[in-house]
Formats: sequence, C-alpha cells, structure tokens
Amino acid sequence: MTLINFTKMQGLGNDFIILDYEEYKKTNKTPSELAQKLCKRNFSIGADGLIIVNPNTEKTDIGWIFYNSDGSVAQMCGNGMRCFAKYVYSKGFINKKEFSVETKAGTIIPKILDDGKVRVNMSKPVLEPSKIPVNVENNLNFDLKTDDNVFKANAVSMGNPHCIIITDGDTKKLALKYGGEIETNKLFPEKTNVEFIKIISRNEINLDVWERGCAITLACGTGACASVVAAILNNLCDNKVKVNLPGGSLFIEWNGSKNNTDFDVFMSGDAEFSFTGQVEV
Repeated sequence: MTLINFTKMQGLGNDFIILDYEEYKKTNKTPSELAQKLCKRNFSIGADGLIIVNPNTEKTDIGWIFYNSDGSVAQMCGNGMRCFAKYVYSKGFINKKEFSVETKAGTIIPKILDDGKVRVNMSKPVLEPSKIPVNVENNLNFDLKTDDNVFKANAVSMGNPHCIIITDGDTKKLALKYGGEIETNKLFPEKTNVEFIKIISRNEINLDVWERGCAITLACGTGACASVVAAILNNLCDNKVKVNLPGGSLFIEWNGSKNNTDFDVFMSGDAEFSFTGQVEV
C-alpha cells in the first residue's frame, strides 16, 4: 500500500479530491481506478470527482485531469474548476490571479476575485446538435420521451452535454425520478447531464441536477451555465442570472441571444477548502 497526500474542496457542496501530480505518480493506478476508489462515500474519502493537477502543459499556464466518481472522464466541471483555480493559486503553482487551464473541453480561464470567489470564463456554449452531441435536428424544445412522460427539452454543451428541461413542477422530485433515465437516453450518444429548472424571474432561476456519472449532486457549474443559456434562448431570462442550487447560488452572465450566440459564458461563485489528509491506495 502507498500513502498519498490529498486535499478535499467543495463548491456549493459539489465536492472534489485534489491530488498533486507527484502524489498521483506514487500510485500504480489509473486516474479512473483512483477516482472509483477514493470517491466512494462511506468507504473512502468520498467525493463527486477526482482532480489531478497537471503541470506538464505547453500552451496553457497549467492543466488538470478530471474524473467523475464512477471513473468516467469529464470534459469540464464548473464547480471543480473554481476549486482547482483556488487550490493551484493558494499552493503557489500559479502566481497570478487570472490564468489559463488546459481541459478536455479546451482552454478555460479562471480568475480569483478580491472577495475570495472565483470567476470563470467558461468559453462559448455549443449549440450545434452534432457537437453537443444530441441526435435531433434542433437543440431547442425537442420532444424527449421517457417511460411515462414526454418533456420539451433543450440541449446545450459547455464542454460536456446538458439536457435542460424548463418546468413549473417540483425540480427536485423530477430530477430524482427522471434524471437517470434521461442521462442514458438514446438521443445522447455520450450520455448527458440533466437539469430541471424553474424560472423565478428574468434574473433568477431554481435548478436541480442529475450529473452524468455522479447522479444527484448539490450543484453543477456547467449545468448552471447551460441552463441560463437555454433560458435566454427561450426568451425567459435576461443576460445576468442568479442560479439557486441545493448547495447555494451561482451567478451566470451571457450576453448572447437567439440572433447572436457568439459570446463567452461567465460563472462566479464560492470555492472552499474542506480538509487535507493522507490515504492509503
């Protein structure tokens, strides 16, 4: 057995284990194997995902390796990115408050704000069905059939696929009941994250999420971004929106519209250290 050092962080209750690259290299396990072992609640540290700091990048200041708790690869994770940004800055891997990070979704640029929150440029939303990917002709308001229901769904990618359903119903109950079924729906060849959202006003929404590879979580940063984009494209929200999730609130800005979607999405929110420790692997 090998003893490695880890840090636990959370963003709105969405929690992550962070390993320095040197700690990861001490193990003889793949990132997928480590994620499944370390993220298992009640039997190990427990988390929604595993983040490994990757200092070996050429075109960006730093990079990350990210895996969901079930061992699957995640192209992006908004809450994880805020935690990662705060970690590498506080640990001295990066000596500037705004920097570039290499991810499987492309280059992401976080910024540490003076109040301790982290603002992340999440890049542009992907709305072309084949690139999300989703097997429909139009990514907005398409019919999504489940065993006992038909929803009007919207598909958006923020580096990872999202299915957003706007409802007047109980978003938590709907996410619990339908999240798993929709995640694996045949319309989504790479599976999907699932968001049920309720519009409170043109500047505020409520959201419950079923995350691909994680099931129900307390928050999802990319899901908040994708949901705001979908709400704006449906002309239900303005360009700055407070998103209320079970773990807290995020603030999303997108200056796009149905006529011009060529704008980056910005997400702002908390990221907190939980604890550090050692674990045998």
